Amino acid sequence: MEKNFRNASELIKAKARELGFLDCGISEARFLAEEKDRLTDWLQNEMHGEMTYMANYMDKRLDPRLLIDNARSVVSVLLNYFPSEKQSDPEAPVLSKYAYSTDYHFVMKDKLGELLRFIQSEIVPCEGRCFVDSAPVLDRAWAARAGLGWIGKNTNLISPEHGSFFFIGELIVDAELYADEKIVRNHCGNCNRCIDACPTQAIIAPYILDARRCISYQSIENHGEIDPELKGKFENRVFGCDICQDVCPWNLKSEAHHEPAFTPSFKLMNLTKGEWNSMDKPKFNELFSNSAVKRTRFEGLKRNLRFLEG
Repeated sequence: MEKNFRNASELIKAKARELGFLDCGISEARFLAEEKDRLTDWLQNEMHGEMTYMANYMDKRLDPRLLIDNARSVVSVLLNYFPSEKQSDPEAPVLSKYAYSTDYHFVMKDKLGELLRFIQSEIVPCEGRCFVDSAPVLDRAWAARAGLGWIGKNTNLISPEHGSFFFIGELIVDAELYADEKIVRNHCGNCNRCIDACPTQAIIAPYILDARRCISYQSIENHGEIDPELKGKFENRVFGCDICQDVCPWNLKSEAHHEPAFTPSFKLMNLTKGEWNSMDKPKFNELFSNSAVKRTRFEGLKRNLRFLEG
């Protein structure tokens, strides 16, 4: 019986890889007791800034059984987005790697939907739901519990095989599946490169990120004016930031993705500094119609560009 139980989980993982996912792991759906105190402290210290949604639905955020009736298992997946391309103008405002191409929400949702249908038709009849930043789910916590990596000092999930340039998504299902073992050892060791490299000192201590000082937060989530104390510290980042990942030794393992939907446009990658700064709304809409960059809207992008230019 246990062998068949294991085989079902292995079939799910094989299907996930067939769909293009980098890795897949499974954990038992239960209350996240270890994460409760850390999340509560982070919120009480207001390190979430204007991301008020992080304080909403705390009960569901910590217990998936309140999201899906009779939830038994969480299937976590990773999707590689590490690019082979680079922006051609070294003086152009820097775009985070994850925003080079099609918004990952669409790509992952489609793949997760196909994986759920496979489980329902080939493994076990069940009810379930796909999650890609679309509900109060602690993605990194579930991926860590599924043995896909550990939470690094920069607060990102780090895979010992793949580094950290990937998206995380989940299926929460009411079927019992064989759960993977969590990686117990933290492999960051004495390394503090991410902390030392952060130009705004957003990583205020190992494993603690003050989002209010993070370039990604300020350039995407913050809808007001950018904190003037951070002037001159953005290192030319216009949307998001990869610095703490770029310096991480584990990302020497990162390999370019093979996802066609993540192939960036030639126009975007070859934008010059002048073209960025003179961008109008029609050009913005042309370049970013299916991109995560539209999240900041044209006005937000222009604000970011003005902040970089001073």
